[in-house]
Formats: sequence, structure tokens, C-alpha cells
Amino acid sequence: MRIAIITDAWHPQINGIVTTLVNTVQELIKLDHTVQVFDSAPFKTIACPGYPHFKLAFLCGPRLRPLIEQFNPDAIHIATEGPVGFAARRYCHHKGYRYTTSLHSHYPEYLKLRVGFPPIISHAYMRWFHRKSSGIMVATESLKSQFQKKGYRNFRSWTLGVNTDLFRPGDKSFLNDQRPIFIYAGRLAVEKNVEDFLQLDLPGTKYVIGDGPLYDTLKQKYSNARFVGYKTGLELTHYLAAADVFVFPSKTDTFGLVLLEALACGVPVATYPVPGPNDVIRDSKVGQLNTNLQTAALTCLTLNPHDCRQYALNYSWQQSAKAFINNLIEK
Repeated sequence: MRIAIITDAWHPQINGIVTTLVNTVQELIKLDHTVQVFDSAPFKTIACPGYPHFKLAFLCGPRLRPLIEQFNPDAIHIATEGPVGFAARRYCHHKGYRYTTSLHSHYPEYLKLRVGFPPIISHAYMRWFHRKSSGIMVATESLKSQFQKKGYRNFRSWTLGVNTDLFRPGDKSFLNDQRPIFIYAGRLAVEKNVEDFLQLDLPGTKYVIGDGPLYDTLKQKYSNARFVGYKTGLELTHYLAAADVFVFPSKTDTFGLVLLEALACGVPVATYPVPGPNDVIRDSKVGQLNTNLQTAALTCLTLNPHDCRQYALNYSWQQSAKAFINNLIEK
């Protein structure tokens, strides 16, 4: 099958959407499908308000259409609701082509937190965007339930995965600070609620992996924590595997791929009992969900790293890619 994936989020961005799409494409190719990703790279871009590292394309429709036609796809998946996704949606309707879409984040709530944009308007646009999709792919039942309450329909399950060959237990001595080591990895932005982690009264050392609009502010305010910037690939694995507990303070994530990455490294997860983490941490042997994040983090010190690793092995990108294909062909 020739599959076109349309997305406004792609390299060099580092986020859950890009990680999901990159791994999905790799597995689809292994399954003998031909995949072409159409992103904002060929077009003129401007910085997204509130997300300066995220570039938005403009006037991309006239150039995008011939690129899609030249590829001649059997299936089209529109992963994001930005300008590139909008142009692809318009093209599909003009040609009468069937397409699927996916929901990855609570964008309306993020825009409210970042720039004060009213969620009621954002959701109206997103409902319109997804309304004629032949299937809206979502990673969890919690996300499906949340968006159903806001008027979205026609969902299909798309469980995500983790690369357990890359993310695996490693040498704890990679980090030689005072133990225990509690670590966070992700974007440093208001919606990630990172200060809840940094304010915790915990023994040992706190590490923060990632970058974002709050990097300088948080680094200056919490000088006792180690801020190491973005890490990827093996370097990210080394940091995660060397930690004792992974702390995830976000209350807005729709899944949290980094939770599985930490578990695959044999590191238990402390998080809030909210949608997203609730769908990933289903066994108290591998993580603790508690409204008291300090209690959750300290309790995780008693958990067995082997249980965490075994739990993560149940999630694979190959299974995820097969679900993706089924969603493309399902009528």
C-alpha cells in the first residue's frame, strides 16, 4: 500500500507526535508498505504563537497538491490540524478522496494556557476539521471519552509503542550525583506542569531533560536541579536508565510516550492519576499514581526495575503500525 502521511510536526521538532510518526513510518516500511511524509519543510514558515520552535507553513496548498498527486497514494492520513493538514484536507475534499485523521494533544487547552485563546473556538475548528474523517485515531480510551464529550465522533483505536531495543536498562553510574536520582524528560512549557516536580521535597538529586520556553526561567529558579537540555537516542537512554524514578507531573498529556521509554529502561514512574498516565500505568508494580506526587515518587523507590522492563515489553511499534493499517482500510 502507498501511504501518504500529512503532518505539521516533523524533524527537527522533538515531541510525542514526531516520535509516534517516525516509528510508525519505520514499521510500515518493514511491513512492505511505501510511505511518504508530507510536512512543512518545502514551504515558507512562521513561528507558531506560543511555540517559537514550532514552524507553521503558509500558502502551501498549491505546492502540496501536485506533490501528493505525484506520489499517488492508496491511503491518506492527516496527523495534525495545522496549515499543512488543512491544505491536505481541502485537497481530499476537492478530489473526493477518503482520509483518516488522528488526535494527539489537547491543543485547545494548550493554546489557552499559552496565549489565552478561547478553547471553545479551538474545539469548534477541530470538530469541523475531523468531522468528515473516515476515522479519528486515538491512543487511549480516556482520550476518546474526553473528546466524545466535546462532540467528536467516529473514533478508532491506535495504541502506541516503545522501542525496547533502544530503551533498555543501563549503567546507573552514568549519573554520579547523590542518590536517589529523580528525573523528568519532556518539553519545558506551562502545560507540562514541570514546577510540580521541581518543588517536591525529595532526597537525592533532580534531573530535567528537555528544552522549551520555560527553560531559562526554571533553570534560574531551581538551581539545585540539573538541567541538561534535550537528549535523544542512546544519550537519552543513558540518562533515563541511570535514574531511580521517573517523575511525570503533566496533567494534560494524552498518552505520554516517555512513560513507556522510562519503563523500558527499568525505571518506575511517579505521576498523577489523570487521563494519559492512567492508560499507561495500569499496574502498581511499575508505577504510582497519586494526587500527592511526593508520595508517589518515594513509593516508586521500592518497586522492582525488572517488573518495569517486562511491562514495557508488552508495547511494540510493530503492533502499533498494524493497528494503524487496519484503521486505514476499515470502512
